[in-house]
Amino acid sequence: MLRVAVVGSGPSGVYAAQALVQQQAVPEVSVHVLDRLPCPYGLVRYGVAPDHEKIKSLQNTLRAVLEHPRVSFLGNVHVGPPPLVPQRLLGLYHAVVYCVGAATDRRLGVPGEELPGSYSATEFVSWYSAHPDAPGDAFALGAHSAVVIGVGNVAVDVARILARGAEELRPTDVPHLALGALADSRVTDVHMVGRRGPSQAKFTTKELRELGSLTGADVLVRADELALDPAYRDPSGLPAAGRRNVEVLRDWARREPMGRPRRIQLRFFLRPAALLGERAVRAVRFERTAPDGRGGVAGTGVFEDIDAQLVLRSVGYRGVPLPGLPFDEGRGTVPNAAGRVLRGGVPAPGEYVAGWIKRGPTGVIGTNRPCAKETVASLLADADVLAARPVAEDPLAALRAAGVEPVEWTGWLRIEAAEATLGEALGRTKVKIPDWAELMGAARAED
Repeated sequence: MLRVAVVGSGPSGVYAAQALVQQQAVPEVSVHVLDRLPCPYGLVRYGVAPDHEKIKSLQNTLRAVLEHPRVSFLGNVHVGPPPLVPQRLLGLYHAVVYCVGAATDRRLGVPGEELPGSYSATEFVSWYSAHPDAPGDAFALGAHSAVVIGVGNVAVDVARILARGAEELRPTDVPHLALGALADSRVTDVHMVGRRGPSQAKFTTKELRELGSLTGADVLVRADELALDPAYRDPSGLPAAGRRNVEVLRDWARREPMGRPRRIQLRFFLRPAALLGERAVRAVRFERTAPDGRGGVAGTGVFEDIDAQLVLRSVGYRGVPLPGLPFDEGRGTVPNAAGRVLRGGVPAPGEYVAGWIKRGPTGVIGTNRPCAKETVASLLADADVLAARPVAEDPLAALRAAGVEPVEWTGWLRIEAAEATLGEALGRTKVKIPDWAELMGAARAED
């Protein structure tokens, strides 16, 4: 039997496991899906906004794979530091597929970025998604003005959560402490700011329109900023997504505000120059940009300060090195050829990558499926050589002997049950547990 470890239980990891057990070329394949967290699903659990129930329902698809008889979920398994360095894993499995994503955010690189009140959008998303690494009370929701830097879907998500009423989030699984903080939030103005124009924004039209459907917030767009975009007056030459975005924004620019309690202001052609303040952020200084004629923008030397006591940067993700694996610092990925890890330019037997750590932080959730299939095709082409390598007869027993205490699927089911019980006690539906100790306690509880 070919024994494979998949490191990471998000979409790319689960799609890799699915491709391995569904293929016919090598009928006997056993897959262990390892994750540092005791809970599966990766960013589907810890990155999708709580009010996006349709996207979160993808967990049902991932669940079916993790319940396959030849797939085992093993949470609370930290790969990288001793004892589970990559070389040790290769002694337990014929092949290892690393699907560890892009674990950190890109920086702005401007003065004042480290001031209190300045965070990455990733930190904010982790907080309202109950990631156990996120502090429970980290965010300055006593602020009245928040600035979100970036115009992608993550930026739209955090702007929407800041502007949405807490009662609308109560039926979701948002952790109870976060729900309480959002209920007490004093934020009235959310500024979402991009350095380029509306035709180049990365958000999808569906996400953009959701902002306009909020019952407690007006969406404000400045027609003079939209007009700076050469494609604004005639968007017919744009790709369909860009054209639809411009049409939505044009419509909003013509609307009169309805006097709702919160305002979301979409700003364009402004790039951050500095975060201002002494003991905490009080404003963000932006430089006005203009199209440079080559698809980019250039600074104009004109500056504008936007009042802000909370700043969330959402300017992209970046992979981080995993100890024991090669890493391309420039690209933020593991060097690879069709998913085969390259060491010194040569494929490393038994080591593979899929997802963002393979290709960089691009695409949507569905992009991970063909990416994983390509990697699995490479692995299966190597199967005869891989299967000839001696490995541990029982990898799970070997992990335990090394001091690892995995949370198996039954432990995850106990966590699910505990979250349902918590929700019932709070008069809500299932409520996520945001604390490491509570998660592990639930996983280890007796039935």
